Amino acid sequence: MESLVPEAERPHAVCIPYPAQGHVTPMLQLSKLLHARGFHVTFVNTEFNHRRLLHSRGAAALDGVPGFRFAAIPDGLPPSDADATQDIPALCYSTMTNCLPHLLSLLARINSDSAVSGAPPPVTCLVVDGVMSFGYDAAREIGVPVAALWTASACGYMGYRNYRQLVDWGLVPFNNEAQLADVAGGHLATVVHGASGMCDGVQLRDFPNFIRTTDRGDIMFNFLMRESERLSLPDAVMINTFEDLEGTTLDAMRAILPPMHPVGPLILQERRTIPADSPLAGLGSNLWKEQGGLLEWLGGRAPRSVVYVNYGSITVMTKEQLLEFAWGIAGSGYPFVWNIRPDLLKGDAAVLPPEFLSSVEGRALLTTWCPQEAALQHEAVGVFLTHSGWNSTLESLCAGVPMLSWPFFAEQQTNCRYKRTEWGVGMEIGGEVRRGEVAAIIREAMDGEKGQEMRRRAEEWKEKAVKATLPGGPAEVNLDRLIDEVLLAQRKKGQAVNGRN
Repeated sequence: MESLVPEAERPHAVCIPYPAQGHVTPMLQLSKLLHARGFHVTFVNTEFNHRRLLHSRGAAALDGVPGFRFAAIPDGLPPSDADATQDIPALCYSTMTNCLPHLLSLLARINSDSAVSGAPPPVTCLVVDGVMSFGYDAAREIGVPVAALWTASACGYMGYRNYRQLVDWGLVPFNNEAQLADVAGGHLATVVHGASGMCDGVQLRDFPNFIRTTDRGDIMFNFLMRESERLSLPDAVMINTFEDLEGTTLDAMRAILPPMHPVGPLILQERRTIPADSPLAGLGSNLWKEQGGLLEWLGGRAPRSVVYVNYGSITVMTKEQLLEFAWGIAGSGYPFVWNIRPDLLKGDAAVLPPEFLSSVEGRALLTTWCPQEAALQHEAVGVFLTHSGWNSTLESLCAGVPMLSWPFFAEQQTNCRYKRTEWGVGMEIGGEVRRGEVAAIIREAMDGEKGQEMRRRAEEWKEKAVKATLPGGPAEVNLDRLIDEVLLAQRKKGQAVNGRN
């Protein structure tokens, strides 16, 4: 077995996530699966997130376990100790333009040190986030195979991949600010015919939201167009989804990309493969400090009686939106758990008024960050009010919990569309948040006919997700095939040559 191979002779995968929570989490899940299959792993955070993990998880959080080490490279941005997600456009531009030499320096240092007794083995392959494509260039530079992990949805990827087509058709950039504002009608309601790999009836509002610009030179629009097109460069692509959920979209990706390997949901693969009490399972990725008491609080609630609210790691809102959500959630009448990050409000601390807190006393648990996977698996949770990030979407599907979506940015709009119209597990809250609408849609999702149908569909998707990740199932087979045909291919070729010699 590979795990019995001496450490110095193990294959060595260097894993490089994009430095935001929604990317770090699935890359760490995949990295653990590689380690469990005999790889030495070096997990590369940015220095900024390296410090945040130490702050959130404790001084020993990044000590690693035998054969699994953490490393860090600069992200190119000015030094900061803020406990918040960095400015995304600045971060994207900086990783794209500054990180390659820092990564090459790290790889050279690992390979140089490998000759020292007890040091990690030399690098044999790279596993690179699909929006950190400088990693493909690094792999070519040092002559090792490289696989990409697309951490978002397949439908989100095809949304980005259509960006250039939208420009060619004259739909993007928008002509004026007025076209950006009207979501229900106007330009954003334009039905886009002929969008490759997208569902029928898709509107401009359903594409990843970086199209919502009047500037053809917009950093985020061009960054995602570039990165989605450069996904053709690695030796193979892994994606955190499964065939039953996104098969048609995956087929569209297969037509334009290197060999595709759906390996999701990674959360279920990790849960099945890595023993919960093992040191490897103890390696966490939360950039915010988790608060305790969640499961105890949920344990005192009736099944499917609690609304779970979390807008993810990047979403921000205005004070007015926060208050409309707060009074809408309170007005629904249900008990609720709400994760309110300190940086949830634009330019201010997210603090709710005393009169709100007194009105929900005894039926609300307000936290800054909590173990979401455990919350969604708890029988007390009846619906998830979410930003529709892909990790949250998969965690909810894997738990059989229907969703209410308030998409904020990136491909969250696309995920929201597919949850509503293709997968039947979600409803959408309008961009202009109104407390009456929030209360009404929560009541419908919890106890209405639409809610009952969404719950039925969510349970079906849960079963299909579990089936995809069973031993010998497609997720495991796809990961093993990628390891054999890509990550270990060069190593096996070298062994064969040595054998003939």
